[in-house]
Amino acid sequence: MISQPYQLYVERSDALRNMARYYAMDISLTLFGQACLTRRWGRIGSRGQSKLHIFENEQEAVSLFLDILRQKRRRGYSPTPQRHAD
Repeated sequence: MISQPYQLYVERSDALRNMARYYAMDISLTLFGQACLTRRWGRIGSRGQSKLHIFENEQEAVSLFLDILRQKRRRGYSPTPQRHAD
């Protein structure tokens, strides 16, 4: 069982560079009780891409979650209310 919810949605926009990106992550459990980190990213308003990472324990998933969060903050992403792709 996941000890607490881990969810993140951040955006990075720059009108001068025609940049409008989003990045989303969450940690959940698989049917087999493993921790699953789901990452989604792309242009705001698009479906984008996704990737799943499966871990034997929650600590490994949280470690990667926090590493990616630090990386995105350094690149200028900031938290915003989540939008849904059409």
